[in-house]
Amino acid sequence: MITAIVRHKPSSCAFVRFLGLACFSFPAVLASTDARSDEFQPHVWLNPGFYSLHFKSGGQFRSNNLGLGAEVVFSPDHAVMGGTFINSDGARSEYGAYWWRPLHWKLGGAGLSAGVVAAALDGYPNYRNGGWFVAPIPALAIDGDRVGANLMVVPTIKNRVQGAIAVQIKVRVW
Repeated sequence: MITAIVRHKPSSCAFVRFLGLACFSFPAVLASTDARSDEFQPHVWLNPGFYSLHFKSGGQFRSNNLGLGAEVVFSPDHAVMGGTFINSDGARSEYGAYWWRPLHWKLGGAGLSAGVVAAALDGYPNYRNGGWFVAPIPALAIDGDRVGANLMVVPTIKNRVQGAIAVQIKVRVW
């Protein structure tokens, strides 16, 4: 019976529980941030999914990964992300993630932050039968006042997930 549960894609309820747990765990993270975060106001960003440039495609992977996602930046160093999109294999994926962003620069009027996203995602048919898995993803945020972009390097998992550089355009709503 356990095998049957593992083979089937978990319901969206599992995703909602994961995202809820991630959001409620952040008071501890916020309490541990440094003094510069005292002046920081949380930001909420929305995005329409990703555009992926695959390392090795041959035209067999979908580049336009439309969906709906949200990113909440609690402090300059800490954010959570969650959403859904049509992945490069043409299947629906859901994700929840914590983003540690310890590196910061200013470029003109934009802020740049770099770090690692610890993402839990599903929907890739060649990996765990479309079930959930965790992946570390190097990422860079370019944030203006109202518009920004995230650049991520999705690692290749041989015969399971095709690696790519993913671009996510986002709009700040709060």
